[in-house]
Amino acid sequence: MFSKNKINILEGKLLPAVMLFAIPLMLSSVLQLLFNAADVVVVGKFAGESSLAAVGSNTSLINLLTNLFMGMATATNVLVAQHIGAGRRRQLRKTLHTSISLGVISGVILAVIGILFAKQILTLMSTPPEVIDLSATYLRVYFAGSPAIMVYNFGSAIMRAKGDTKRPLYYLVISGVVNVILNLLFVICFKMDVFGVALATIISQTISALLIIRALVHDEDEVFRPSIKELRPDKQTLIRILRIGLPAGIQGMVFSLSNVVIQSSINSFGAIVVAGNAAAANIEGFVWVAMNSFCQTALTFTGQNLGAGKFSRINKILFTTLACEALTGLILGITMFVFYHPLLSLYSDSPEVIHAGYLRLKYICCVYAIGGMMDCMVGSLRGMGSSMLPTVVSMVGACGLRLLWIATIFQIPQFHTCEVLYLSYAVSWAITFLAHVVSFKFVRRKFPKTEKETDFCHSRNGLVY
Repeated sequence: MFSKNKINILEGKLLPAVMLFAIPLMLSSVLQLLFNAADVVVVGKFAGESSLAAVGSNTSLINLLTNLFMGMATATNVLVAQHIGAGRRRQLRKTLHTSISLGVISGVILAVIGILFAKQILTLMSTPPEVIDLSATYLRVYFAGSPAIMVYNFGSAIMRAKGDTKRPLYYLVISGVVNVILNLLFVICFKMDVFGVALATIISQTISALLIIRALVHDEDEVFRPSIKELRPDKQTLIRILRIGLPAGIQGMVFSLSNVVIQSSINSFGAIVVAGNAAAANIEGFVWVAMNSFCQTALTFTGQNLGAGKFSRINKILFTTLACEALTGLILGITMFVFYHPLLSLYSDSPEVIHAGYLRLKYICCVYAIGGMMDCMVGSLRGMGSSMLPTVVSMVGACGLRLLWIATIFQIPQFHTCEVLYLSYAVSWAITFLAHVVSFKFVRRKFPKTEKETDFCHSRNGLVY
């Protein structure tokens, strides 16, 4: 079950292994984000502010519609990691085929929803009239490529779970170059505006998906090679994926819903603020994906070590990934804020748009490390097989508080500003992080502290078998 691309997650010093796993994942995520950044930069520079607002303002809505199924990809990561750690090859095989099948099915569902209901959903979000048609065009084309996007995410989750984060990075380099070239070709040469950047995105994502599937088909270990004859959901495996993935997906959807509510509030300030907010959010995204690589590391490392019965490493994994995530968030968040003007100028030459983006970076990017630490706690909890508890805590803490803030404080006339709106992020992150710390202590007590304390029932204490 080992290959030249696989990192030894179960033995040795943690920090070097964490960095070897997280850095390629971080770079992969940055490249993934560059797809969207290329879209926003190209339309902002060559198609105007309305096109910039149309592409940028769709991020929270896209996340809302995709996060339920991304939760299933998270469940795939957890299950595959635990099966690898415990050496359960038959269950691993079933999880592989169930996950790939689920990726195709979820992609088709998203495509239908996105194509049929794009404009209706944008109307509900109070999208400015001057950008709603462009936004709807971008969404419809983007979601037409959902099957490829979902297959890539489920496939890369399988590869991460077995410790391989290098090959997904290589594939994203290839598709990223294709995306940038097609963006410039479609927008500058063919004048295709937002339709062109959306088309470039789905073509490049399709290339990524095909490369991931090719890698699995030719994997050194036959257990990871998908077979068309076996490509169907296994009932028991699907139930396990749903048990872990549904809470994770619902949490992601509720998070995105709160962001959609915030985006709707931002939309009320007009196209200039929407464009500035979109540019700043794009910049922040690089900080988030860098931090999130350690969240994914915590999830995979915890899952494998738990499956292998290496209980003494669980706390060490959390502390190591938490420290890495906090340091990454602080350094990158402050750097992005300090260099806000040249960074925002990449997206727009308008002083008003740049100022609007500066306000968001000031109140969110500088404290992004708190949000990253919150996510790292969730990764550790899910790696231990606990999905419902972090979901409830996150929904009540981060999302509930954010919506309450908008319904109360933000409605006070003197506080009805973008700055007050952005403050809701930092407050909700800090409170939810502390709640997750308490949750970790509660869940951790269900498992032995060391490998010697093994006289217990795995299934009763949260392991998914």
